[in-house]
Amino acid sequence: MAASILVPQGVSSRKSPIGRRGVLTLTGFGIKIRMQAGHLEIEDGIGAERRKIRLARVGHRLKRLVCISEDGFATLAALKWISDVDASFVMLNRNGKVLFATGPNAPSDVRLRRAQAVAHTSGAALRISRELIDQKLAGQEQVARHKLNASECAEKIHCYRSDLAEADDLDRVRLIESQAAAVYWSAFRALPIIFPTKDQSKIAAHWRAFGTRVSPLTGSPRLAVNPANAILNFAYSLLESEARLAAVALGLDPGLGVLHVDTKARDSLACDLMEPVRPQVDGYLLDWIMREPLKRQWFIEQPDGNCRLTASFTAQLSETAPIWGRAVGPFAEWFARALWSSSPKLRREPAPPTRLTQRTKREVKGAPPLPPPIRDPRRENLCPDCGKVISPESTRCASCNVDDSTRKKMLDAARIGRQTANGPEAQAIRSKKARKNARAQHAWKPSDQPDWLTPELFTKEIQPLLASVPTSAIRSSIGVSKWYASKIRQGYRPHPRHWQSLARLVGVSG
Repeated sequence: MAASILVPQGVSSRKSPIGRRGVLTLTGFGIKIRMQAGHLEIEDGIGAERRKIRLARVGHRLKRLVCISEDGFATLAALKWISDVDASFVMLNRNGKVLFATGPNAPSDVRLRRAQAVAHTSGAALRISRELIDQKLAGQEQVARHKLNASECAEKIHCYRSDLAEADDLDRVRLIESQAAAVYWSAFRALPIIFPTKDQSKIAAHWRAFGTRVSPLTGSPRLAVNPANAILNFAYSLLESEARLAAVALGLDPGLGVLHVDTKARDSLACDLMEPVRPQVDGYLLDWIMREPLKRQWFIEQPDGNCRLTASFTAQLSETAPIWGRAVGPFAEWFARALWSSSPKLRREPAPPTRLTQRTKREVKGAPPLPPPIRDPRRENLCPDCGKVISPESTRCASCNVDDSTRKKMLDAARIGRQTANGPEAQAIRSKKARKNARAQHAWKPSDQPDWLTPELFTKEIQPLLASVPTSAIRSSIGVSKWYASKIRQGYRPHPRHWQSLARLVGVSG
């Protein structure tokens, strides 16, 4: 039986399925969104992991309902409930495509849409496009300079940004943007992607680096073949949905863009508005993959090589949607005011309200013009060796930390041993012993050796018997080191001055 979760009125409990930023992500098959006894009833999941959620009209904290599935249904009454509580409904797929997005609508001002429709003939389209791409190139330059440490790449992007001011048509603006993008993404290719040590044997070679932004499956960024680009595609999908919601909230037509050409089944204006925010998404991804590992279980490789994200991972990424909504809001409001000022008749009337940032109201009250920034959702801190989830202040899990400490102690002990063995005191001792052995060898004379103790006798009779004599006995008998005594026991022929003592040790006499 599916688990049922009833979100209480008032303050939500920690077990609430809705995130801290009001995002509820639905995944799985057979998703149901319907009304039941005045509550919004939702079912999602797969098999035994299905869940049932009921949201009351008061205290639900729902701001965005993100559905990452293409199987199920939503009733008209449920969609009306979502609209009544000023929440947004977004439908995505895990390949990085926005299927549907709807949210609170503002009263439509036909004059603003008329200015949007004639933007190409009034000259507003060129001015707006240059400004949007200028902001995008500025962000890319900062990412390349400060996060990738690619100063040469940043300088090239800066030069393209300087050429943008002289662009006299939209084709020139698009060309500059594409040239700068080629330089920008070239700095990402060799960026290594970190996975836990235990997952290294399961990772394909082309997953270990960011690689090219163009997928070999489509010749475009769609259908990424490695995890980094798959994450970026999904984050861009969230940004596109937020840009569409922002346009609709301001009374704009999301499909009527100025920079992107008119295309069937695409919100060109949403694509325009997301351009200056893309570098922020890139920076978010860079901060993640350069500091923390990615888990192999977050990704699925399709038979054609397409890398897809698992349902649980997409739900985690969906928590960033409010961040991109906050980032795209100022650009959407600026876009609306730029269109408004492009019309001689509208220019004499008050500018459109700033419904997304409430900037006008803040300025009247003397508050800062922009709301405080939203903190990034806290990601799972993973052990770099085994991939287990650990506390935010830890660097490794308990078991891997013990192994690492033992390894470090052994390395420290070996280093101290080498330093001691090669120190001045050890060298002085070795020199003293070497001089002592040299004097003993020079003082010994062959005439002191008995006639019966010949090399043949030592090799045939004495040396075989030494193999059964303890090393300590050989060492104390002739006064040599343990290492030298061990070599004699293994068959090494010592200096002739030791032969007579070794013969007595094994009981051989003349």
